[in-house]
Amino acid sequence: MRWIEVIVNCTEDPEVMSWKLADLGVGGMIMEDEADFQDFLEHNHEYWDYVDEELENKYKGVSRIKFYLSDDEDGKAILNAVANFLGEMPETAFVEDSDWENNWKEYYKPIEVGHKLVVVPEWEEVPDNGRLPLKLDPGLIFGTGSHATTKMCLAALENVAAPGKTVLDLGCGSGILGIGAIILGCDRCAGCDIDPKAPEVALSNAALNGITAQQFDIRAGDVLTDAGMRRALGTGYDIVTANIVSDVIIPLSGFVKQFLKPGGTFIASGIIEGRQDEVRAAIERNGFKIIEHRNEDDWHCYVSVNEPSKGV
Repeated sequence: MRWIEVIVNCTEDPEVMSWKLADLGVGGMIMEDEADFQDFLEHNHEYWDYVDEELENKYKGVSRIKFYLSDDEDGKAILNAVANFLGEMPETAFVEDSDWENNWKEYYKPIEVGHKLVVVPEWEEVPDNGRLPLKLDPGLIFGTGSHATTKMCLAALENVAAPGKTVLDLGCGSGILGIGAIILGCDRCAGCDIDPKAPEVALSNAALNGITAQQFDIRAGDVLTDAGMRRALGTGYDIVTANIVSDVIIPLSGFVKQFLKPGGTFIASGIIEGRQDEVRAAIERNGFKIIEHRNEDDWHCYVSVNEPSKGV
């Protein structure tokens, strides 16, 4: 089926405009407004260090409403009513169902990571290149394997993953790091994420790789503020990963020791250029010895070891 995409540029409050459009029969409206975007960034800054300039430019000076009409007599009647109301025909384009459902997939191809892994979108054939395939549905949630922070974490895991080891992934997202650790030989992985969708998404991706729920225990919650969550996750892990942002890694580094075995490995990434010294200081202050520093595309990753506490 074909749809008509309609964009109405607003000269008044988008919410007021949406009410007027609704009276003309328009439904399913998307409001794009620079003020709302900036307000969202301001009140949720703890979840990122960097917002893509292209995304910011997309909303600069923007106040508009987007909606879709069926490309038939009913849809065209509503479009004409909107044009009469505005005094001009709004910006339009035609979109096919298949465009919405499948076109985004062309941007995801197998990605070689480190020396051993290849991240493969679930609809792509596994390359015959001798690498270990990590299958993933990249359209679900953060963590596709294409971002520098994720690639650095997976490459670092190659050096420490081994049979018999267990992993805790803090801020697991799509589950890619825990899945990668198990593919690389680890026995099992636990994880958590503040996104309530994370457990379902991560378990779905694990299943694509033949990993069972017994090997992969993912929970939703905030490990920084929820002591019950920290107790539930347990202790004695060989590896802890955290591919998040600096403002979370800094306080998180104070809790990681309780999860790790003495001599265990802490891999932290998601650290934007300019914050690396601050994060390094926090990791070292909390009893870790940094043994490796990776850097790619203005992002940083630290691999550190849990040094045993010194007795008095």
